Amino acid sequence: MTVDDTGSGRDPDGRVDALSASIERGDPDDRRDPDATDPGEDPLALRLEQLILGAERRYTPFQAARSAGVSMELASRFWRAMGFADIGQAKALTEADVLALRRLAGLVEAGLLSEAMAVQVARSTGQTTARLAEWQIDSFLEGLTEPPEPGMTRTEVTYPIIELLLPELEEFLVYVWRRQLAASAGRVVQAADDEEMVDRRLAVGFADLVGFTRLTRRMEEEELGELVEAFETTAADLVAAHGGRLVKTLGDEVLYSADDAGVAAEIALRLIETMANDETMPELRVGIAFGTVTTRMGDVFGTTVNLASRLTSIAPRDAVLVDSAFAEDLIRTGDAPASEAEAAEAAAAAEKEGEEPPTYRFALQPMWQRPVRGLGVVEPWLLTRRAPSG
Repeated sequence: MTVDDTGSGRDPDGRVDALSASIERGDPDDRRDPDATDPGEDPLALRLEQLILGAERRYTPFQAARSAGVSMELASRFWRAMGFADIGQAKALTEADVLALRRLAGLVEAGLLSEAMAVQVARSTGQTTARLAEWQIDSFLEGLTEPPEPGMTRTEVTYPIIELLLPELEEFLVYVWRRQLAASAGRVVQAADDEEMVDRRLAVGFADLVGFTRLTRRMEEEELGELVEAFETTAADLVAAHGGRLVKTLGDEVLYSADDAGVAAEIALRLIETMANDETMPELRVGIAFGTVTTRMGDVFGTTVNLASRLTSIAPRDAVLVDSAFAEDLIRTGDAPASEAEAAEAAAAAEKEGEEPPTYRFALQPMWQRPVRGLGVVEPWLLTRRAPSG
């Protein structure tokens, strides 16, 4: 078999990375249905698709829907929700596509999910895994498939590398998903009532790189990509390590949540401190609010989220602004004094009684009240780490 590497491209439906190469095949074991392939499609891309999906193309969308026992309308809704492009009536679907339709439809028929909820399941799974797949191909596999020896083409190493990695990555994905599912289920069953399972009281924080727009005009694309990746990685690690949940990343901004104010405060200050110690990073500002939050498909919505975003936009550089509800929760839990005067009084009283004075992790300084668009007048508090007494 001779191979001529002519570069790489991407399949228009986003399901498989189509490495553009001209391959002369003399493989007697190639038993694909000739009607199932487009003569203009790349042979290596088709081989990779079959390897990854574990099955050959057998069905048109109509045939797949009929085999799964669902209407074409519902099948189309599921496929679009999962992020798959319309393919007309090309014979491009496999037995796995039929099984996926059958499973989703079966959950609806059994009454375990409503049709709308099944579509949401398809959409949330598709969006999450699409991003993961893009990252793995663009960053991970691209590096691994660099020709290891002079004279070898990327095409010659891509297929066997994916063949070796696929089962390992699949098992790792399922492991991480089960771990995350267990953690989320644990939080849900600890909720006070059914209403709290959807509308919960959480601390929500936004961390935003200062001057990012100006950076995009000064930096090369590769440098900018490395900066964003470093920021997102650092933020994700800090949020996870201190007990928060990374909701999403938006390039120059991350959104995270925590069940209590103390955890969210620690994360915010760690982010500021870590970024300040990295000369390659721009300055950071963080805004946090505490209150009722609506959760949908792993995202968070509501006035509390909007307030956190507004606080971020008015926060000083390398500083954290929080709302009054967040400040009150820190004071209630003993993580911060209501004022330095109160802290001094508590320390004096403890000394008089021969007891240890209270220790506070954080300090709060009330800032000026100001109107915030769409939210009325708010009173931000400046959150800092409190220096140990004595």
